[in-house]
Amino acid sequence: MAERFRQRAISASPGIAVGPAYLAAQPTAEFAAGQQATSGHEVLAGAVQTAIGELQRLAEGADPESHDIIDFQIEVLRDPTIAATTTARVKAGENVVFAWVGTLDGYITELEGADEEQMRARAVDIQDIKNRVLGALTGKPIKDFPAGSVFVGSDMEPSRFLAHDWSAGGGIVLHKGSAVGHVALLARSRSVPMVVGAGDFTVAEGAPITVEGDAGMVFLPTGNTVMRMVPRPAARRHDHTEPSDNGMLNTADGKPVLLSVNLNDPSEVDAVSIRAIAGVGLMRTEFAISSIADAANEEKQLSIYRRVLEWADGKSVAIRMLDVGGDKPLSGLEDVHAELRGIRLLLERPEIARVQARALLRAAVFGKLAVLLPMVTFPGEVEAMRRIFQEEAAQLDRRGLPYCMPPIGMMVEVPAAAVMLDTFATADFFSFGTNDLAQYLAASTRRAVTADSRKTSPAVLRILANAARLASTKPMSICGDMAGDPQYLSALLAAGIRHFSMAPARLPAIRSALIGLNADGTTAAGE
Repeated sequence: MAERFRQRAISASPGIAVGPAYLAAQPTAEFAAGQQATSGHEVLAGAVQTAIGELQRLAEGADPESHDIIDFQIEVLRDPTIAATTTARVKAGENVVFAWVGTLDGYITELEGADEEQMRARAVDIQDIKNRVLGALTGKPIKDFPAGSVFVGSDMEPSRFLAHDWSAGGGIVLHKGSAVGHVALLARSRSVPMVVGAGDFTVAEGAPITVEGDAGMVFLPTGNTVMRMVPRPAARRHDHTEPSDNGMLNTADGKPVLLSVNLNDPSEVDAVSIRAIAGVGLMRTEFAISSIADAANEEKQLSIYRRVLEWADGKSVAIRMLDVGGDKPLSGLEDVHAELRGIRLLLERPEIARVQARALLRAAVFGKLAVLLPMVTFPGEVEAMRRIFQEEAAQLDRRGLPYCMPPIGMMVEVPAAAVMLDTFATADFFSFGTNDLAQYLAASTRRAVTADSRKTSPAVLRILANAARLASTKPMSICGDMAGDPQYLSALLAAGIRHFSMAPARLPAIRSALIGLNADGTTAAGE
């Protein structure tokens, strides 16, 4: 018999189950077109009624225990206090999705902080209700998982248990969960083996897993499973010509320079060798989080950030908060002023910022995370966002969820910030975004600036050199298009910039150009 890894847990329902691991995920549905905050209370009422109808169908023919649980959830959905609180938030200007999520999160936080385990176990019931209505709002409810699978997740919603066909076998392994919760009660009544409190581990999707409910044990084949608090990515095959210097190079006169990559989507890491880069200098989140439903989905965001941090294998990953607004709309969020973009929009709509802050704080335990604030103009904006991170960290602490406070830096892409960089005392680091900086310096469109960059580049380079001096001893990098263009490398080195982040395809050109340059930007002797 192959060697197996044994993970201790807490028995919640007796019996033995063997099957392929199903890794649970939170809803990731897109926000349906036309569901705007202007008619939010009608949209929400319809979604609640849809959720009630789904629960009533689940209750048909259910045993008494299951019926009682469903009745409890329907009663909560019909609670006039919840409806009034959510409607008030919508009328105050919140998008309907955030209004619903924010209201229910308040109840969840309160229950998670209760002294009695019985009360804490009820938090997942409210989470279940929240997700069911969210699925109705977005038009894409949570999907069932394959029959005969072993469900592996942080917790499990009662309605998800009731909607699943357990006749083909299967079991449940929860990283957290409760032996006195509704799902444990249902598992015992249906003879579904279940353990809770298994702790943080990872297992490959579909890997064979054994649940021994009586003993409170989980068995996994060591060849298919990584059992670490911060798992390492699988080994990759690399071409023999691929650089393996970890993006740490030297100029011709021996001064160190770092090369990192920009990412638009977590799937892009599959085409990048971690051995060839110093890390991720910029991860744009607005491409992976493209709708209001995604922006409200803390668990989806956490999974996105965690994937990149684990792939980075301990190297720095700078994740930029949502740079949306203006000419970069967020689907489903269209009742905002045109001048609001980046950090201005995040501070105007703090419900968006708070969800992303929580996801980033929780993701920081899985790697070396740094947070970038977009379109910063004034020092007070950095201070205000830092307060949001501190407040959300305090909430996570009260809930007992693991988190780390990452360094918080800022994009330098607004001219007003670039010329006053020495006043941003609370920013931990700076990243120069030359694309927007060039556009705003030229008072032009992005397309026009790109088409004739030779006219704007002298002004951009001058302001960068001045800003680099004002940055003093704080870490700084450059992540705009200039960072990957060899024709500007000499001037950027002369300005004092030593960390370049670019599209992966631009790495070879910058590597080649660096060989012949000194740290002051001059050509090396003999070149």
